[in-house]
Amino acid sequence: MGFMKKRSNDGNPSNKRRQRSKGNNHPNQHRFGRVMAQPPKLKLNAGQYPTVSIAVPGSVVSNAQTRELQTQLAGQIARAAVVFRVDEVIVFDDGLGSTLNTLSNYKRGPRRNEGEDRISEQRQDNKKPDHLQPSTDPHAFLARILQYCECPQYLRRKFFPMHPDLQFAGLLPPLDAPHHLRRGDVASFREGVVVDKDAGEDGSYVDCGVPNTLVQIDRVLSPGLRCTVQLDPKSYATSKKGSMKGVVVSPTTPRDQDGIYWGYTTRMASSIKAIFDECPYEGGYDMKVGTSERGDVSIDNPKFRLAKKESLKKSGVDEERFNHLIIVFGGVAGIEESVDADESMPLSGEDSKKMFDVWVNIAPYQGSRTIRTEEAVFITLSRLSPYISKNGMASEAEKASPMKQKAVVKKTDDVEFSDEAVSEESSDDEES
Repeated sequence: MGFMKKRSNDGNPSNKRRQRSKGNNHPNQHRFGRVMAQPPKLKLNAGQYPTVSIAVPGSVVSNAQTRELQTQLAGQIARAAVVFRVDEVIVFDDGLGSTLNTLSNYKRGPRRNEGEDRISEQRQDNKKPDHLQPSTDPHAFLARILQYCECPQYLRRKFFPMHPDLQFAGLLPPLDAPHHLRRGDVASFREGVVVDKDAGEDGSYVDCGVPNTLVQIDRVLSPGLRCTVQLDPKSYATSKKGSMKGVVVSPTTPRDQDGIYWGYTTRMASSIKAIFDECPYEGGYDMKVGTSERGDVSIDNPKFRLAKKESLKKSGVDEERFNHLIIVFGGVAGIEESVDADESMPLSGEDSKKMFDVWVNIAPYQGSRTIRTEEAVFITLSRLSPYISKNGMASEAEKASPMKQKAVVKKTDDVEFSDEAVSEESSDDEES
């Protein structure tokens, strides 16, 4: 019997892939990287980071028929805010919202008709204490979900007790923001909560999500407060002994010092006018953008720019530069109807554009009759993002030489990818 020649499989592409993947233990690892190790840092000079705020009417969730859809809609807005580095989200009352539907598509037991389902759920809700009643106010519901999404997983149990509004939090997409650290991550900054443990005058103890370790900060704070703590990365090596030291810093320090995006804050406004009256920044918003399909300027116009009204007739980058940008979105009926519904506003809906420096139509050639608010947020932020970045870099670019300008651009484009593993962040991952 003759000997059969052993067939070589070296030319088989699948075998080559298997050879290249040797030592790759994770089933989802890819040669070219599946997920960034960290989002890119935006390095600018101190004081040159323009803040970005968006205002969304709470009535948008009233159009969603069930709790699941309402939760998902809020999650889409949260995702857009983080992807485009929004610093503040305002949920305002446009006077057009209706009572929120608390029904769900998820039912236990045999299916009844819709009327019986509604009566059954209402009876169950009436038996619950007041603090466990589902929100019928769309503004409160949207604000709660936005705050929940922004909070790091290991702090959620501390700040968000059981509540019907969070029944479908498992449907929320993970934000994967830089301050949403995973177990075992080594970072210079962490969000934490002050715990009720007496440390005398040396400083309070903070739970920053470091496994089995509390961080002692440099000052005494009241238990239950959320704070941003700066840590020495070398101190993680000693965390096994249960000893770590940290310094309490401003929530803007990660951005100002290292260019790291550090999440958004959420606030509620009783009307569209209150958005501007209750601005937390000194001097208010110095760049106001209103979005409307009836905008008097199109973003597709080659001459479009973000410029203040008083500087339109002037020249010079410094006069056009802004520090605090706000973008206001309307609900189903638009900003004009919100202005008409606000009795404290001296303007009529037709004159809404007088409130803003830029009154822009963000999608002048839309193919649909309507653009939903959650869609408008993504579209607007993506289209305005180049103008916002240009504003933040304008002052530095002017003072820099041509060679230095190239270095600045190279710094922002230098992105590191990692093929360690896919994102493991999950809405259900709430380690304490």
